[in-house]
Amino acid sequence: MEALEISRSGLDVEWRRLEIIASNLANMQTTRTGDGGSYIPLRLVSGPVENFRRILAQEQASEPPAHPKGVRVYGVEAQDAAVRQVYEPGHPHADPQGFVTYPAISHAEEMSLMIKTTRAYEANLVAMAAAQQIYSSALQLGRQS
Repeated sequence: MEALEISRSGLDVEWRRLEIIASNLANMQTTRTGDGGSYIPLRLVSGPVENFRRILAQEQASEPPAHPKGVRVYGVEAQDAAVRQVYEPGHPHADPQGFVTYPAISHAEEMSLMIKTTRAYEANLVAMAAAQQIYSSALQLGRQS
């Protein structure tokens, strides 16, 4: 069942990444957050559950290899606080010179990351379906013998 658990962890991580991307896209035009500051774009930080150095050390020491455990979310980090200023003198949040400050979120970059994340999510679904099919075939073979 490890293959299913690994794919499931991948699905969880990619789903969370999609939520962060959606939040960034939804706040592209946000001039003020609830606390009065600017929206700061976020990025999900993820990686393997198992410490990669430990896996390499086991392999170099000729120990039995550790089984992969999947991936996990390490956290959500704020991106650099770059902003873009747009001249909108009639806007209620305009500064005295008439500029409104928006977060510098690239729509194209976020959409590209969303497509990449969606493909990773789909790949985990395909891997999970293949694992289920293999397990099902193994059960069928076991019943026949």
